[in-house]
Amino acid sequence: MFKKIALSVVVLVLLVLAYAATRPDSYRVQRSVAIKAPPAAVMALISDFHQWPLWSPWEKLDPAMTRTYGGAPRDMGAVYSWSGNDKVGAGRMEITGMNAASNVTIKLDFLRPFESHNVTEFVLAPDGETTTVTWAMYGPSSYLTKLMSLVASMDSMIGGDFERGLARLKAAAEQGAHI
Repeated sequence: MFKKIALSVVVLVLLVLAYAATRPDSYRVQRSVAIKAPPAAVMALISDFHQWPLWSPWEKLDPAMTRTYGGAPRDMGAVYSWSGNDKVGAGRMEITGMNAASNVTIKLDFLRPFESHNVTEFVLAPDGETTTVTWAMYGPSSYLTKLMSLVASMDSMIGGDFERGLARLKAAAEQGAHI
């Protein structure tokens, strides 16, 4: 009887592992918000990493987090590195693509708690007095990510953070805030 139960458990684990291998090889998480501000005002908050403490959903998770800025002061080539507690981990961002009127592409490298390499994009679409900002992150799904997705998707893990960040970005841009 014990052998049958053990064999059943092993088969079940193997089935779960095999199913995880069939999951998509990449992921994409995306959220949008309409902001009553011109694209230039919104872009100033996104393309200057020094402004991120005003709106980033992760900045307040670790008040002792260390930040390092490098490369260009803002826009193309700007670099932001951070290291903090388990809630924020450690990583590096670099602006690798930009059209000042409509989009920013950022190379995003997480170093801990898990190493991963992703792309983040902000797309700005003006419409009268508002600017719709779409924040997306995408990248490859490692086998570990595929396995974890059976319990919680990337969307469920960071979608709420994007929503909070966009709400804070909206408030900062509409109030004309800058550090």
